[in-house]
Amino acid sequence: MSAAKNANLCWGQRYMWLKYHRLPPGERHDTHIVLRLTIPHDVTVANCRAAINYLTRRHESLRTTYHLDPGPEPRQQVHPPAALPVILATTERDGTPAPAEIVERLGATAFRLDADWPIRACVITTGGVPKQIVLVLNHLAVDAWTVREIKRELTVQCAGFSSRRPAALEPVRNQPSDLARHESSAEATAVAARSLAYWGAEITRLPADPFATRRAPDDDPTLPDREPVALDGRPLTPGREPVARSAALTSPSLLDAVRHIAAADQVWPSLVHVTAYTAMMAAYTGLGTVAHLSFSGNREPGPYAGVMTCMFAPMLVTVDCHDDPTFAQLLRRVTERFELARTHSSAPYDEVVELVSREGSRRGLPIRLGSEVNFIKQRSSEARARRTTFTWKPVPTAWAYEEMDTYFRIDEWRDAVVVGFHARSSVMGAGDMERFLRGYETVLLAGADIRISDITRLAGFSPPAPHSAPTPDKTPVSAPEAEQALAEVVRQVNGLGEVDLSDSYTLAGGRALRIPRVLALLAAHGWAGATVHHLTGPQPLRALARELTPEITPEAVIESPRHVLTQP
Repeated sequence: MSAAKNANLCWGQRYMWLKYHRLPPGERHDTHIVLRLTIPHDVTVANCRAAINYLTRRHESLRTTYHLDPGPEPRQQVHPPAALPVILATTERDGTPAPAEIVERLGATAFRLDADWPIRACVITTGGVPKQIVLVLNHLAVDAWTVREIKRELTVQCAGFSSRRPAALEPVRNQPSDLARHESSAEATAVAARSLAYWGAEITRLPADPFATRRAPDDDPTLPDREPVALDGRPLTPGREPVARSAALTSPSLLDAVRHIAAADQVWPSLVHVTAYTAMMAAYTGLGTVAHLSFSGNREPGPYAGVMTCMFAPMLVTVDCHDDPTFAQLLRRVTERFELARTHSSAPYDEVVELVSREGSRRGLPIRLGSEVNFIKQRSSEARARRTTFTWKPVPTAWAYEEMDTYFRIDEWRDAVVVGFHARSSVMGAGDMERFLRGYETVLLAGADIRISDITRLAGFSPPAPHSAPTPDKTPVSAPEAEQALAEVVRQVNGLGEVDLSDSYTLAGGRALRIPRVLALLAAHGWAGATVHHLTGPQPLRALARELTPEITPEAVIESPRHVLTQP
């Protein structure tokens, strides 16, 4: 039996590492991915177990745990192959939990990063015959490309069992530990340095707040409201706004329209969608620079393109809209800016976070990155919709704990485009959310000559408020015990000398990747109240010490914000 081996986190895993620790423990299941695979009729339960175990034996990422200690950086530890527990769920009414209940439990239970393999398996049977394999996967171990490969490999194996012919899978060339070793090489370090220099220049051009003309006063994204809402997006308590809303627009007509534009301009359909989003956001905010975080798979051709792990990361895309461009002009700009961002996407995400923090310290204000945009092609999904539909979704309770203001997801299904939209109520109300999504469809169906000024008129948004620069935070009253505890933990975790409390965490020498360890050590000493968001901001450590509150038990979970969301 081979021994366990250790490696640094890969660059793509670093984004999910920080995202996971931004969420309270009860909401971390929001990062899980559920994969379902229909089984051929003549495949047995034993075959299913064999296929799943072969999968974990081939791919180290599926038998890896993630650790805060013992070194300064978080580590991934690969464990020797072993049989993965597989839960059986039957559709018969025999007194056992129903498959839906079992899958819900598997998906809603957080993974213990330092103890659990990042995969859970269930086989659903009828009359003892397997009908479906369901896997719950931790996003630290997989991304969209990885999930498709897992599904493909399971499909090949099940087909082999069904035909009584051995499945032929290509050898695994590189594992995540090999990728991590490459990313610490001189070659990769030089590439990352060039990318970080690009991001540093981009960040200096960002508006401090992309929703400055729309944001409600005294908004604090780390303190979510507790108000649930009805499915029409309205709060159940009169006079109170929910912390965030979620809606979706399903449009069969967008599928061909976007492909036609993409073919005519020789660009990817995803860039056509990003252009429509940029146009709508320019119309809504009234700002001349629109920025968002887009996602890159980071799987360019090369020896590590096929590593089965989480390799994607967000990249900043900024687009100039000052001169009221037409859609065709804007598409060319978005394409150019996206390609520049993709060219510089090979960099550790946590170090980009540090650049944003330093720029905030330079300005004396937090820099809000604002929004994420994600495009996913779902080849096997069907909407079966004949016309455009708009629907409200439940309150995005887990997402509301993150510092993003909006999340825009475009799913290209087989027969329709499905656009999902999360927005904080402090930057967009229910009416504007619906106008945004319906306007988005209108823009893509309108043609190449529509301008942002036309979109502003057609969408019917209320005029944005005059832009006013936010007021820098005032230095709070000193809290000596909390200050001492915070300074000592930051010093210890980051191997620093004396820590200047007038500096932010980053300026003091703290590394973003080590923040979860800082929070865990504060919790062990009985201090709660700080979050990843606090420490990645530009606030002085003395100000952050004001967030700390003594806990009765040292086991208190430090990451949880003080307010708890109520499920609708």
